[in-house]
Formats: sequence, structure tokens, C-alpha cells
Amino acid sequence: MSHAAPPLGSVVRMLLRRTIDTYRDSPQAAGWLEHNLSRFDEPLRVAIAGKVKAGKSTLLNALVGEQIAPTDAGECTRIVTWYRDAQVPKVMMFPRSAPPRQLTISRGSGGLSFDLQGTPVEQVDKLDVQWPSQSLRTQTLIDTPGIASLSRDASARAGAFLAPDDSPSQADAVIYLMRHLHATDVRFLESFYDQGVAKATPINTIAVLSRADEIGVGRLDALSSARRIARRYRADEKIRGLCQTVVAVAGLLAETGRTMRQDEFAALTQLSALPRAEIDAMLLSADRFSRTDPDSTDVPDREARAKLMERFGLFGVRLSTTLIRQGMTDPTAISTELVKRSGLDDLRTVLSTQFAERRDLLKARSALLAIDLVLTREPRPASAPLAAEVERILAGAHEFAELRLLSTLRSGTVKLAPDVLAEAERLLGADGGSAAARLGLDPGTGPDELRAAALDAATRWKRRSESPMSGRAVADVARLVVRSCEGVLAGLQR
Repeated sequence: MSHAAPPLGSVVRMLLRRTIDTYRDSPQAAGWLEHNLSRFDEPLRVAIAGKVKAGKSTLLNALVGEQIAPTDAGECTRIVTWYRDAQVPKVMMFPRSAPPRQLTISRGSGGLSFDLQGTPVEQVDKLDVQWPSQSLRTQTLIDTPGIASLSRDASARAGAFLAPDDSPSQADAVIYLMRHLHATDVRFLESFYDQGVAKATPINTIAVLSRADEIGVGRLDALSSARRIARRYRADEKIRGLCQTVVAVAGLLAETGRTMRQDEFAALTQLSALPRAEIDAMLLSADRFSRTDPDSTDVPDREARAKLMERFGLFGVRLSTTLIRQGMTDPTAISTELVKRSGLDDLRTVLSTQFAERRDLLKARSALLAIDLVLTREPRPASAPLAAEVERILAGAHEFAELRLLSTLRSGTVKLAPDVLAEAERLLGADGGSAAARLGLDPGTGPDELRAAALDAATRWKRRSESPMSGRAVADVARLVVRSCEGVLAGLQR
């Protein structure tokens, strides 16, 4: 009677413990490995990266549902900042050459602000913000400085954190923001797509077409245009080989939708009462909206309008006043609609299917990279069996074989018909690891229907693997897809 293989996560944990025992006499190596063992029990670490002004802090606030990350271009935005769930708010500063110390938190209109107590930014390694938040229970978010920043130090910090030369990244996964695809973005994604068995995969990177509402100068159809561009990027072979998917998100709209205040809703209601031609003329530009005084006296003053523009943007003000004019008078309904239109829900779905469902796999990947680093840096006779075990897990674990094959298919090196390629990627878990996602069925589909669909897929791909018409590369792909279908069937039986 065959026994099911133990889960990948538990196999890697056991290997980590064995490696810790072998390196007990090396405090640095043992400490590093202990740290990576404890990472298994932490929420998934998701870094938010991108160029300066890509909207990283705004998107982080939208994901948390609270304005906590500073969004101005202050000194704190030049420091790698971790946001973790905790019982009580606390901010710790980790200087490069001094013990960590707690900072005083103050809260302004644009998120939290921290007093670095005279420590120069260049001498701060990271900030650790502990904040009570339901959203941070499942993922720790890490805000990174802008890549290609005018400040060479800030840019170097982002690169060193996300794609360090000599060790695995401290993040399990990355959301990469770009306003449009620029050569700098491609270069960064390529640097993150570092070679090596466990590393060479775009599986832990999602690209976000950020500030999507600014495409088409804030017109009401701006997000439709942004979604079309994201679809085009998703179909691009080069980009498919560098990241998991591309999603269009209007971060400002999402953040404001999740944090809208009653006074803002009241101001928008006053504006929506103006004649249509008058408000349209005001909304021709951000500057015009703030400075033009309408005939009516019952409207927000210039300062209030400037604040609205800062919080909602042209697109947000235009959309909100349109919704109110169409009869939406409940602020909660407006907030919900802003979030829905922003694309944030699409991003959260992708985060859930691509990252949360793959949590153990991403954690195991980080741990194996950490073990490999120790074995390479401090080789010793007793570590030879450990190195062999790392190789065995990387080569033998089906989860890693799936990642490698997804990577190969996305790079276009194996030629399959478009519909066959799409089905292969889906069955390998490109749209999520659940049985329903792999089989392209609704999440509520019953086990009998899932079983029938999995059997049907396994039979079809087995035929393809054995067909004399299939070349060797296609047959190899088909055999691995069959194994994924068998994994789905085994999971349904359990």
C-alpha cells in the first residue's frame, strides 16, 4: 500500500532542523537558519516595490484599509519599512550600528509620521511598524524605497533588499508597481528573476499597473483603458516570463474608498448639486478644480477642494459626483463602489490565489535558498548529505517541478497551441492552487463534478503524452500536467 508523501513544508522544516544541528558551533549560520525556521510560522512577507511616485505607500494603505504608511516624499519613504499585525501600536527603528529603539508615533492627515530622533536616514537599516490590523494578520507588508530614485542611497537600499547579491530576499513575494512598462521596470524584474533552481521563477512576483485612473487624464473610462493595457501586458511573452500576472489598480481611489470620511462625502454632495456644465469645466484639471470659484456659494472653499483633489484625484472626484448625481446617497455605498472600480478587489483575489494559497511553497522556497546559502558559505564534510537533500527536494518535489514548467511555458521555449497552453498553465496552478481553479470551474463546484473534470483532463493529457505526434518537449510537459491532475484527484479523495 503506497503512502502519500509528506507535505513539502514539513519536509523542508525537518531539513532546516537538521542543518541547524550541523551548524550549532557557528552562531551566525545557526542564527540565520533559526530565523528562517521561525519564518514558516509568520504571515507571508509581501514587499511592495516600484519606482519613485509609483504609488507604493498609497497601495499599502489601500490593502490595509487605513492610512498608516506616509505618502509624502519625506525621509521615512527612503527606508525599508515593515508593517506587521500586533496587539498594540509600536514602531521600532533598527539603526545599522546601534541597538534597536522605539520611536514616538504621531498621526497626521497623510498617514503616520515617525521621529528618527536625529538618526540620519543612511544609518537606518529598517523601520518595524506594529499595528493592530485584520488585513496584516495574513500578510506582512513591506514598503520599499523607490527604484531608480534620484537618491542613489534609497535606490540601492531597495535593490539590496529585494534582490540581494549574496543571499535570498527577506520577502516571500513581491508586488511590483509600474505606471507603464519602462526599460527600468524590465531591468528590475530581470534582476529579481535571478537564476538557480528555486529562484528562477516569476511565481512570486505580481506586476501592478498603478495609478490606473491617470491613464486617459482621469476620464470616467480611464480604468477600462488601464485594464486593456494590463491585458496586453499579460499576453506579452517577455512580461509573462518575468511576473505571474499584471493587474490594473487605481491605488488612490482604493485608499480613499476604504478610508472616506463623512465631511468628504458632504463636500462631494455639495459639488454634485452644481450644474453639470459648471462642474465639468472645473474638473478639466486639478489646478482648475482647486482655484475656480463657482457662482454658487454653497460649495466647499478652495482649501477644502484642494484637499479633496489630494485625496480623490480628478478621476475620484469625477466618479463620486457622478454617482451622487445618479442617486447614490449612502456614503458606504459610494465607498464600496470606489473600491470596486479601483481594481483593488482584483489584486486581492490574485494575492489570495497566487500568494496565500502558495504560502507553504513560497516559505519552503525561501528556506531552501537560506540552507543553500549556509552550505555554500561554510562547507564542511558533515554538510554533504544536507546538500544532497536540498538537491533532491528541488528536483523531486512536484510543486517545484510545476514552478519550473510554468516558467518554461511562459518563456515560450515550448510551443503549444494557445488554448492548449492556457489549459496547461491553469492545470499547473497558474490561476490558483485549488482544484476548482486548476480545472477552470466555479469555487462552489461539488467534489463529484471536480473529480469527473480532473479525470477527463488527466485522460486527455495522458493521450497527448503518449501520442507519436507529440515531440519530446511536448510529451514531457504533458506527463507533468498529468501528474498535477493526479495530485488534484488525490486531494479530492483525502
